Amino acid sequence: MTFLDQLREAETLNQSMLCVGLDPEPSRFPTGITRDAEGIHDFCLKIVEATADLAIAFKPQIAYFAAHRAEPQLERLIARMREIAPKVPVILDAKRGDIGSTAEQYAKEAFERFGADAVTLSPFMGFDSVEPYLKYQGKGAFLLCRTSNPGGDDLQNQRLASVEGQPLLYEHVARLAQGPWNLNGQLGLVVGATYPQEIERVRALAPTLPLLIPGVGAQGGDAAATVQAGWRPDGPIVVNSSRAILYAGKGSDFADAARAAALATRDALNAARPA
Repeated sequence: MTFLDQLREAETLNQSMLCVGLDPEPSRFPTGITRDAEGIHDFCLKIVEATADLAIAFKPQIAYFAAHRAEPQLERLIARMREIAPKVPVILDAKRGDIGSTAEQYAKEAFERFGADAVTLSPFMGFDSVEPYLKYQGKGAFLLCRTSNPGGDDLQNQRLASVEGQPLLYEHVARLAQGPWNLNGQLGLVVGATYPQEIERVRALAPTLPLLIPGVGAQGGDAAATVQAGWRPDGPIVVNSSRAILYAGKGSDFADAARAAALATRDALNAARPA
């Protein structure tokens, strides 16, 4: 089963386009959760247990684990995800971008050490920085395309005078991902929810690729506009929400609060799906 197959199965099983992002900040943990590596594992595990039947994917952000020396806990967490939600794929949010043997090591880290089903990558060093990940049959790779941060304009919204038609850089990335770079149907694109017009443009250029869309929730992206711009029957969307779910509650019932927030977001996304 390919990563795209996994997404479609999870979308149908959980009736969901919602990706639950795991960005654990110990300073925001509720009372009763320790603010160390083990606390990071315990907090995220509770979130996973509470939302396993509501998600199309989980997306742990590796920096939030590595900064607290919690990589072993991330390994254990992903292993537990396999038991709790075996049909929900895991996207390792790492945004790696390097070439040659270094990229091979990063791919090994993502897929062999952590056991992720997909990984986020920066494509700006070219195809040879992406190709090592595509050697892992059935795994997915989401390329940064039009990100949700304001600084994305600095590069992504610039025109390429040397390319036919002078596309914007993010448009060129979308065309490459839909076309010559997508050797085995493993690529997807990261497009921020704060730019629904750009989501629609990316979807026009890449009609069948899965889109990972961060920015709904704490970053202010509009759920309805996101779905209407990006969802297509042949092109799934994976709409990420992290902080709005993780920190929906501050007490001992934080997992229940996270589930309620995830349920509300999932249902809002589903309600916006075109008929």
